[in-house]
Amino acid sequence: MTTPVRLAAIDLVTHTPSLAELLVDAVDDGASVGFLAPLAVDEAAEWWATQTAAIRSNRTVIWATQDATGITGTIQLQPAFTPNGRHRAELTKLLVHRRARGNGLARELLSTAEQFAAASGRTLLTLDTRSGSAAERLYKNAGWTESGTIPDYAADPAGRLQPTTLFHKHLG
Repeated sequence: MTTPVRLAAIDLVTHTPSLAELLVDAVDDGASVGFLAPLAVDEAAEWWATQTAAIRSNRTVIWATQDATGITGTIQLQPAFTPNGRHRAELTKLLVHRRARGNGLARELLSTAEQFAAASGRTLLTLDTRSGSAAERLYKNAGWTESGTIPDYAADPAGRLQPTTLFHKHLG
């Protein structure tokens, strides 16, 4: 397992092919992360390119891990900037490549984002994930509190509407 590294906007440009391959792998494996299958590599690369502006404007923070073959995992933290929400942030795009699963990488990425959020003065984190997924079990095991379920929230990669489970975590 590698230590998560915070990505700068230039890193996204450098690692776009590997990041795109990671996103395609996640969607191909059924992850409900905003895309339908089949996801083309060029479409995934275009999406990652949109994140450079978000990084530059501090609207998102991205960490990644990699091995000799490329990026193995990512997580994003999106701080709230409204005056009444500066205490919170949302976690998104926790992705771990199938070739790197089973080694605690998702938990390491999650912990890194949580620690950064706490050090940045954020006291509340939120996220959503497809109900019944491996990610849902991960969040429960990592001490996140289930806030509720919304039926038919988002289409899975095959286009079928699925429920999502909302989670939150208070940071000490």
